[in-house]
Amino acid sequence: MLIYVLAVASGIIILLAAALKIFFVHEGNPLVVVCTKERTKFSVIGRDETSVRLSSRIEFKNIGKQCATIVDCVARPQLPFEQYDGIDARAKAEVDGIPREDDYFEATLINKHKSLFINIIVTLSARKNMSIEDAVSRMVDLPIDIICTQLGRRPWWMSKDRIILTSEELSAATGVKLLQD
Repeated sequence: MLIYVLAVASGIIILLAAALKIFFVHEGNPLVVVCTKERTKFSVIGRDETSVRLSSRIEFKNIGKQCATIVDCVARPQLPFEQYDGIDARAKAEVDGIPREDDYFEATLINKHKSLFINIIVTLSARKNMSIEDAVSRMVDLPIDIICTQLGRRPWWMSKDRIILTSEELSAATGVKLLQD
């Protein structure tokens, strides 16, 4: 009798586990796509004699079946001194319409089949006692990595996408003519 009860209990547990697995497969996971190709062109949002701030808006689209959480989003410019040492490049990511002065990215939800827009803000500061115009006139293309930590039904995961602020786009946004060295 005890063996019969254990067999029935085991069968029920296995059946519930299978039903739960089928439920989760049907319900699916979030899937956030960073639409880097559709980003807006960088535009100047601030400028002085030694620096310029630019912004580009990028869509983060949840094409999955569940709500996603963007836990963290970091923009990291890739401009080593060996490539060009006339500019100090800094960047940050912030949710469109929710500017923050402390560079902290507050976790944000993206409902299924909805989008979140994030602004990538780049600050370029001239070095070597140059004006921002002199520094920008010699600027090279600036790759910017967008590193995102996401959370959903599965454990957290990270994604990395890249946009490039080309020297031509920077020239057009700032009105500074590029020098041909």
